[in-house]
Amino acid sequence: MKRHPALHTLSHDHHQGLILSQQLKKGAPQYKGMPSTIESKKEYTQQFYKSELVQHFKDEEEILFPLVAKKVGDVDNMISEIISEHRKMESLVNELDKTQELEYILDELGQILEKHIRKEERELFVEIEKNLSEAELNDLSEKLKASRIRKV
Repeated sequence: MKRHPALHTLSHDHHQGLILSQQLKKGAPQYKGMPSTIESKKEYTQQFYKSELVQHFKDEEEILFPLVAKKVGDVDNMISEIISEHRKMESLVNELDKTQELEYILDELGQILEKHIRKEERELFVEIEKNLSEAELNDLSEKLKASRIRKV
């Protein structure tokens, strides 16, 4: 799906997240170069969460959502759902070191992550592209770039 350049950074994150989500699902086929054991999937997930998802969630919650809330159609409820999903995924990642049900938790995380990403790409981003002006999208792009530069 072709995205406005302002959303490319987040969409790229989503692509990486979808690869992870597929690997976490119970019975998923092995992807080349991805972890294959339950323990290695757990470790990879924890590393991916720290290096990628924390920043992604922050960018959405502190930059994207404030820009679109109350401006873009009827997305306020969707934004609330998305933020709740962020907290649920954080909770599941934090549970990985504490659980005896590692395979179940990884599967649940994979299921939630996939649905979450699809909702953002197929619903939220479509509304953003339809309703924000070019100037607003360019402002979003600059803010996301600045956020990622600070991360490095």
